[in-house]
Amino acid sequence: MALEIERRFLVVGEGWRRHVRWQEELQQGYLSGTAADCTVRVRLCRPAGTAEVDSAAIRRAWLTLKAPVPGDPAELGTAAGLVRHEFEYPIPADDAAALLALSTRLIHKRRHGLDLAGGDWVVDLFAGANAPLVVAEVELERADQPLALPDWCGLEVTTRHELSNAALAHNPFCSWPAQGRDGVLKALGSHLKIS
Repeated sequence: MALEIERRFLVVGEGWRRHVRWQEELQQGYLSGTAADCTVRVRLCRPAGTAEVDSAAIRRAWLTLKAPVPGDPAELGTAAGLVRHEFEYPIPADDAAALLALSTRLIHKRRHGLDLAGGDWVVDLFAGANAPLVVAEVELERADQPLALPDWCGLEVTTRHELSNAALAHNPFCSWPAQGRDGVLKALGSHLKIS
């Protein structure tokens, strides 16, 4: 059975940039589900710096189903949201574009792959309604795997469901009450403002 074991952190500062090895633009739409249960997501990727309508750009696409692992997280020895079922299937890019057009719950972000040890690290810079969020994700082999955190990893948000991609697609960061947005930005030690 396919499992995703992932920890997520708000990013503080720019220290992560020296570790960037690749970049791509991601569009993802949620076709069903909520952040707390099974979700069906479509994702379309293209190289960073290419236009959305650039048909010559190499595009890749997936259909992904995610669901919580049944049982009490404490009994499983994990935090809620750390381990999930994940089933991912490549689909034609044109099919993904058509499915994205059907979704009203969309996320746009630029993903940066990093050269860090200890897991598969990426940093996502959210765009549009979820800017200025910057989130680091690390996929692990085991839930109890030790992890050396870089100094630019701030508040851990693995268990903060309102900051999951599915939740941000339903309730974008810019639509949060000011107190909620300010709390997240304060955790970043940031001077960023929502426009």
